[in-house]
Amino acid sequence: MPRLPHILTFILLLIPAFAASAQEDTQEEMDTTKYEDLEVVIIKGTSTERVKLSVENKDVIGSADLLRAACCSLGESFTNNPSVDVNYSDATTGARQIKLLGLSGTYVQMLTENVPNLRGAAIPYSLSYIPGPWMQSIQVSKGASSVKNGPESITGQINVEMIKPHLQDGAWGNIYFDSNLKTEGNATGAIHLNDRLSTAVLLHVENAEKDHDANNDGFMDMPKAKQYSFANRWAYRHKHIFSQFMAKALHEERLGGQSRHHNESMTDRYGISLNTNRLEGQWKNAYMLNDEHNTSFALILAGQMHQSDNSIGKSDYDVHNNTGYAQLLFETDITEQHNLAAGLSYNYDYFKEHIGLFSVVTPSINGLHRQKEAVAGVYAQYTFKLNDKLTAMAGIREDYSNQFDAFFTPRIHLKYTPCDWLSVRASSGKGYRTAHALAENTPLLATGRTILIDEKLDQEEAWNHGVSLAFNIPINDKDLHLNAEYYYTDFIHQLIIDREKDGVLHMGNLNGDSYSHTAQIDATYPFFEGFELTAAYRWQTAKTDYNGDLKERPLTAKYKGLLTATYKTPMEIWQFDVTGQLIGPSRLYVAVGNSNHSKPYALLNAQITREFRLFSIYIGGENLTNYKQKDPILGANDPLGTIFDATQIWAPTDGIMGYVGIRFKFNKY
Repeated sequence: MPRLPHILTFILLLIPAFAASAQEDTQEEMDTTKYEDLEVVIIKGTSTERVKLSVENKDVIGSADLLRAACCSLGESFTNNPSVDVNYSDATTGARQIKLLGLSGTYVQMLTENVPNLRGAAIPYSLSYIPGPWMQSIQVSKGASSVKNGPESITGQINVEMIKPHLQDGAWGNIYFDSNLKTEGNATGAIHLNDRLSTAVLLHVENAEKDHDANNDGFMDMPKAKQYSFANRWAYRHKHIFSQFMAKALHEERLGGQSRHHNESMTDRYGISLNTNRLEGQWKNAYMLNDEHNTSFALILAGQMHQSDNSIGKSDYDVHNNTGYAQLLFETDITEQHNLAAGLSYNYDYFKEHIGLFSVVTPSINGLHRQKEAVAGVYAQYTFKLNDKLTAMAGIREDYSNQFDAFFTPRIHLKYTPCDWLSVRASSGKGYRTAHALAENTPLLATGRTILIDEKLDQEEAWNHGVSLAFNIPINDKDLHLNAEYYYTDFIHQLIIDREKDGVLHMGNLNGDSYSHTAQIDATYPFFEGFELTAAYRWQTAKTDYNGDLKERPLTAKYKGLLTATYKTPMEIWQFDVTGQLIGPSRLYVAVGNSNHSKPYALLNAQITREFRLFSIYIGGENLTNYKQKDPILGANDPLGTIFDATQIWAPTDGIMGYVGIRFKFNKY
């Protein structure tokens, strides 16, 4: 049966209805967004903006860019971004992972409003934990980042800014439906209780209950899923005091594995059941001591409780991860040229893992395993500005871990602007993180291989160095924005996932070299009023030593090409968005046919949006080229055999998908 008949018919019937009412609507006011990042103010356009005043190589994905696709969650927010890749981790659980600078998302520090979050046990499915309509913007910093947020950033930082009650007053909603029969609803409301106090409530629900098996391998292409999440925010402003509080709760269920239509038996069916409960809270308090010098103190408190019960085939893995975080910081402009920031931080992680895995061989985590890590740190960061030509930012951290003793983190950033049309940035710095073999890599359990885990894992440690050139070239009274960059990441210690031997998956310490090189060029140009085109090309290579043999890291594409186009009609009533990607080959750890590399392929997404006074309707399609990886599950006919493996994923496992949605907006002013 065709995948799209009903939804495409519905979409085609809607288009004339949009056009018939086009003359009844007035032009929306131009939306501007102020990003609260020191002195940086960005006027939001239709595409990703590079923060011109930042010493870091930083992009901001604004609210307008988030609306150029369905953007149901954080994982679907990078469609138009040339730097960040989001891929499925396996063909059974629906887990997604970020890749930045050619490396796994575990080396990207995830922040929510500049507070470390989505760490540890949350990593495998974290990209589904923040709904798209809850987000105000996403900031992507590449390379060594500021030392303020801790030592964990190696390839960069991704910071999510969510809807803030003190900046908005009204109600918003979103309803989404796609051809895979997934439905989603979001509702957000913010109110100013008085001049000082405001609050917001955010609700999200999604349901995907269809059992899909388009390639007839007996396994569901995507798991059935339910998610419910709730958040409440408060903001208080009075004279020199500013306080924000946010609490969030989430419940998610995923059911996958063999389709019931393929195997009705409950005793020998390869099933997947993933149940997650998560609580988050953060409280940020700032006190301004001196307005003239921007002198302030701030206290940040945050915590997360994450409980995940996982059953994958005949393996059971339950993990309970509690995290507590505190930061006390001080910042001041000594003069117009000199800024100083200093602070203390404390992070506590508690892991309780229960493992009932017939295929895991390890002396350290067999059965019930508990681990506690406390990391206390102190940092200082100095910034020097010489007119608007030169900015230098140097930061140092000293942290102490009860697991790994003391470690030192230096980082430096330079920005030089010799003329109005050129900015040169360079950065260098170190990063450290604690690896958790199974908690951060749960989807790897979807394999029949014997899993070997070293008893003692090193703390991961790496250097990152980068340079970028940003050009603003005037052409026909418009600016061509051109960016070229290169980054090199070199690991000293690293958790290596080795699948080079048949029947064995070894998770252990690096013994040799491991590095990545990434070079990228991208350009954006507004050809005429309302129309903007972005083109990008990225080349990358990542190699790791596997048992004395230096090889390409598997499932890392050698190159990526991106072309995005957006057009708004003169009254901004209609918007048309198209995104095309060309994904290069990647090395496979299990050869397919006679090749050890995947084939290049192309993806195409498109969306049409129609604006009304109080709502907008959008329709679109993803993977319009209908490209699918053939036989994504190795050994699907024998899921308990040693050759069974659902983790060698390098392309979409699902074909063309259409969707339709409606967004409501009731602003008080």
